[in-house]
Amino acid sequence: MNEHENYSAEAQARQGLPSRPWSPGETDRQDRLIRYLGAVATAAAERARFAEQAPVRDTTGPAPAAAPAEERPSPPEAWVPLVRDVMDVPAVSLRDDLPYRDIARLLAREQVGAVPVVDADDHVIGVVSESDLLAKVAFEASGHRPGRVGRLRERRMHSKTRGETAADLMTSPAITVLPGATVAEAAWLATLSRLKRLPVTDGVGRLVGVVRRNALLQALIRDDAGIRAEVEARIEACCPPEDRTTVEVAVQDGIVELTGRMPPATTARLVAEVEAIADVVEVKNLLTAV
Repeated sequence: MNEHENYSAEAQARQGLPSRPWSPGETDRQDRLIRYLGAVATAAAERARFAEQAPVRDTTGPAPAAAPAEERPSPPEAWVPLVRDVMDVPAVSLRDDLPYRDIARLLAREQVGAVPVVDADDHVIGVVSESDLLAKVAFEASGHRPGRVGRLRERRMHSKTRGETAADLMTSPAITVLPGATVAEAAWLATLSRLKRLPVTDGVGRLVGVVRRNALLQALIRDDAGIRAEVEARIEACCPPEDRTTVEVAVQDGIVELTGRMPPATTARLVAEVEAIADVVEVKNLLTAV
């Protein structure tokens, strides 16, 4: 083996090694991550099909009047938990005229990395974060000033960091979600936007809560007992009474195993229903035909 081949072999070997020591809970962590990403991918597909639900709104302009909940289209899977079920209430917020030093104290006291900025009527107009404050301090410490031909983005950033209040420093418009959006939709949005916290607003843009990405993850990835309960509910909903008692359900690590006897047509419908559950990893169909 020449020197080049030897180097290539060593590089390939290094790629197969973990970047940090393998912990006892690493397998469970990766399993949860895979299941979470699967749920988020399912949410993205559903969002493309049901775009008229539009749980996200641009908060820079006036909001249209919200339609009553019963007039809005229902999500494709009503059993999925909603944002209102997992959001934090009341939500920490700050006014747009708050000085940046007070913003820093608020973030430290509440132990959060970002906070919604609201106007006098509690409408969300932006979000201010630790990154915004750090950018201000960094620019001031460096003494750097963009020249006349400096990049537009750099000049805008410099102008922003010269501000003294939340209105000057915040990122706007804020990305928000409605209480009636599904947890899966909010998780997709949080993942796409790389946000750990999403402000929750009512139909006219007023702040009603905040939902954390961790809370979305916990709601999406149920334990095996929760998945089994959902599968049994699907059996109750789609199978005739005479077929329900012939089916047994076992769930381990998100893998659903169906055993028993059932007509082929009912089996196909049931398997499709169970596969549609976002946090089901796999369905093992061991049902035999009646």
